[in-house]
Amino acid sequence: QVSLVESGGGLVQVGDSLRLSCAASGRTFSTYAMGWFRQAPGKEREFVGFINWNGGTTYYSDSVKGRFTISRDNAKNTVYLQMSSLKPEETAVYYCAADRLPGRVTVASQYAYWGQGTQVTVSS
Repeated sequence: QVSLVESGGGLVQVGDSLRLSCAASGRTFSTYAMGWFRQAPGKEREFVGFINWNGGTTYYSDSVKGRFTISRDNAKNTVYLQMSSLKPEETAVYYCAADRLPGRVTVASQYAYWGQGTQVTVSS
C-alpha cells in the first residue's frame, strides 16, 4: 500500500511553468507505476501522463505532449510533473496515482491509490 500527497499547485499566468510534486509513503514506491491526472469542474478526470517504475518509460496525452514532463526520484519517493506553457483550460485539480499494473496505464479506474489533489489555476 502507498499513500500519496501532491504539492506545488497554485495560481499562475498563461504561458508560465509550474512543477508539481507527489510524495509517497512506504518502502515499495519504486515498484509502482505512477500517473498524473487532472479534473476541471464539471468534467471527468483526464489522463495527463504516466511513468513506469524506474522512470525508463513515460507517456503523455496529446494535449500536453512536448510541454509537460514526468520524472521520478525513487530515492526520495517522489514523482514530479513539470508543466510549461500553461493554458487557462488547464485549470484543474491535479492528482497523482499509483499502481503496479504493467504497461501504460491511462485509465483512472485502473489506479488503486490516489492523492488528494492540488489545485492549479491558470489565469489569463
